[in-house]
This record gives sequence, structure tokens and C-alpha cells, in this order.
Amino acid sequence: MSRTGSELATRLGVAFVLIGLAFAALYAGGLGFWLVVSVAGVLMMGEWALLAGANFRGKRLAQYAVSVPLAAMAPDLAAGPGFLALGLIIGAFFFLMIVTKRAQLAFGAFYVGLPILALVLLREQPGHGLLLTFWAMALVWACDSAAYFAGRAIGGPRLAPAISPNKTWAGFLGGIAGATLFAFVLVWLCDLPAALAWATPLLAVLAQLGDLFESHLKRVAGVKDSGNLLPGHGGMLDRLDGLVATAPVAALLVLWLVR
Repeated sequence: MSRTGSELATRLGVAFVLIGLAFAALYAGGLGFWLVVSVAGVLMMGEWALLAGANFRGKRLAQYAVSVPLAAMAPDLAAGPGFLALGLIIGAFFFLMIVTKRAQLAFGAFYVGLPILALVLLREQPGHGLLLTFWAMALVWACDSAAYFAGRAIGGPRLAPAISPNKTWAGFLGGIAGATLFAFVLVWLCDLPAALAWATPLLAVLAQLGDLFESHLKRVAGVKDSGNLLPGHGGMLDRLDGLVATAPVAALLVLWLVR
């Protein structure tokens, strides 16, 4: 097998494992879902710390700080996804800011804590928690996939060549279209509020802006990937940058629109 073929096989294999783990955790809900996303959050915080230029001690300190609000989010075991966890995220930010005096490192408490809080909150919603969380997660996957194929098939002007040279306006618009189509099909099949589908284009834009933001951070840090945990995919932040941007807004929309 050629090197390119081997890399593609590795990438696909890791992708299938990640998708399987995500669906298993999503279906399990409760402590199972919380555990998976919390472990992901701790790993994300470690990668964020390295992008922020922190040393090993700073990285570990950041991971310990964010683990406190993540632990408080545990449903049925701790306070759950609520105001206490939100307050602890804010506390983790100020703790890191005071101790390390590094604003970018401290901001990681919000960058990691808020999307994890949002996902656990969505999954704990009575009645449609599984579907609502699936909507929030899968619209990002649909956006990424549609953007990739539209960009490859159409090409054209670059979206942000100074940040991510491979992204095009065709991919950007294709991603919005793909995510929106997915959302309307999901709403139609599962009898979810139509407002969620109408809100999806905004979330698709946020997902792609989240991708660009992480690309900017990597360029500033002088690295290709946020980590090497996932063969063929880079780090956790590389896979979840779009979800980081969309999950908090999706949770707010659900709290506002779904009764």
C-alpha cells in the first residue's frame, strides 16, 4: 500500500472509531456522555495550553483548573449542568489569570468549559435530549463534509488565504447549505421545532468561524496541528473546533425555543 493510501486508511479508521464513540456516548446519556465529553475537555485544555505557549506546569495547571467545573457538571452525581458549573468555569478563568498571568491560557477555561457545559445541558433536556444534542453535533459534521466536497468540486476564490489557504467561498456556502439541509430533514423526520432548522445556517457560519479561529491560533503558534493524539486527524481541538463555537449558541437556542 502506498504512503498516501496508508494515511487515508488510518484517517478513515480513526474517524470510524471517533464516530462510534460519539454515538455510543450520545445514546448512553447521563454519566456515560458526561464522562466522554469531560475527558475530551481535559485533553482539549492541554492542547489549548500548548497553543498558548504554556510550559508543562502551565498545561497541567490549566487541566486541573478546568477539571473542577467539568466534575461539577456530572448529572445525578454532582450539581449537573447549571449555574454552579458556569460559576466554576468563571472561577477557573480568574484562577488561571491570577496564577499564570497569561490571558490566552486563562481564556481556555471558557473555550473548553462552555461547549462541554452546553453539550451536557442539551443531553439532559427532558424528552428530546438525545435528538437535540445530535442536531447540535451533527450539523457541524454535515457542514464540514459539505464544505469539503463543495470546495473540492467548485473551487474558486479563497475564503481566508492568510489563515487557511485551502478554504474557499464555495466551501463556506456549501457547508451552510449542507448543514441546513440536514437540519430540515432531521426536524421533519423527528418532529422537532422548525425554529432549530431555521437557526442552523447561523450555527453553520459559527462552525466555520470556529475552524478559522483555531487555524489562526495554530499559525500564530507555528504548528500544523493542535496535537498528535488522533493519527491522521491531529488533536482533539482539530476535530472539535467547529463544535466549540456552535454548542453554546445551540444550547441557548434550545433553552429559548424548546419548551
